[in-house]
Amino acid sequence: MTESIPHLPTPATVDLPATAPGGPAPAGPRTPAPAAPPATGRRAGEVRGASRGRPCDDPSCAAAPAPTAAGLATEITAQLATQLGNVRLRTFHRPTAARPGAVPRPGSAAPRPGADPVGPGGPTLVAVAHGSRDPRAVRTIRALLDRVRALRPGLPVRLGHIELNRPLLADTLDELTGEVVLVPLLFGRGHHVTRDLPAALAAAPHLTGRIAPPLGPHALLAEALHGRLEEAGFRAGGDPADHAPATRHPHRPHAHTAPTSHSSRTCCSHAPVPSRPAVVLAAAGSRSAPSADDIARTARLLSGRLGGIPVLPAYASAAAPTVAEAVRVLTARGHDRIAVASCFTAPGRFAAQCADAAPGIAAAPLGDHPALARLVLHRFDQVLLARTASDPDGIRAATVAV
Repeated sequence: MTESIPHLPTPATVDLPATAPGGPAPAGPRTPAPAAPPATGRRAGEVRGASRGRPCDDPSCAAAPAPTAAGLATEITAQLATQLGNVRLRTFHRPTAARPGAVPRPGSAAPRPGADPVGPGGPTLVAVAHGSRDPRAVRTIRALLDRVRALRPGLPVRLGHIELNRPLLADTLDELTGEVVLVPLLFGRGHHVTRDLPAALAAAPHLTGRIAPPLGPHALLAEALHGRLEEAGFRAGGDPADHAPATRHPHRPHAHTAPTSHSSRTCCSHAPVPSRPAVVLAAAGSRSAPSADDIARTARLLSGRLGGIPVLPAYASAAAPTVAEAVRVLTARGHDRIAVASCFTAPGRFAAQCADAAPGIAAAPLGDHPALARLVLHRFDQVLLARTASDPDGIRAATVAV
């Protein structure tokens, strides 16, 4: 007699893939799949990823596979990149805003907004102006330094004059202690920069002092000159009627009045002849050859900023040509729209003398132009970089965003 055996259900099976992430799948019979856990908030019939033959992507799943070597390398690289972003370059670090969600390290103080990058007790910036009998000069220089302070809150900024105005540089240095950086508000390596400023520091042995380069030549200076020319109404291109300077010098005839003859401004087809603009870059002047070279380089930078129109240097004293002579040279070359750019920090006798020689538009002195304020800080920071950097190329390539 045969005993009947009741039919049992066939165990559930899963097909293992031919290859697995860790290598070939081991050979052998099919393995029974574990029973699916009870559904918690899942739709009926929904099964975790592991039951479908792939790694579980649920973070709460304890059966998640160990990270691979590639995954670990990616995570390490990301963390290193984050840490390297906080490294200071040669100890000179400009404060930046905290990243969203960043947690300060225990015992560290939050950075003060606009904090001086050299830290408390750092050098004092002493701006050195020439001085003028024009009462507007001191007010203009103080406005420039107010803008410098607004760009770098917390940085001690003082003023000293070489002559004619108070405070004199010697008096300012007598009142200071510690370290100072003299930033000349001059535009070339003339006698004041190469002789007077070193002598002033030598007469103040109680200070540790350094002298920054003059403001020119530099692209920020060209930007300030360009800005003042535009404010005066000069444009490198466009209709010459847009640049008529009658309101600038109503007491003098100018070069942009209506043509006296048909052929002087039109060709045979009655089309207007394009104007030929040019600029005279007016500076104080010096007998120093390096100073003349600095002004010539500034003229080339301004020419590039103006799109390539000619810019001819001229001087109020001690060097040639004068502004009037430069205007005659440019007129002889066929330029009929000539403006004078004022390479002076503040109003004064030389600035007025050069403006009076302009045939039309004469730009105002640079004063508190934002680009000039940024340049003052850039020269100050260059001295600090020179103190900490080890290669001249790094100093020349350094830029300061203020």
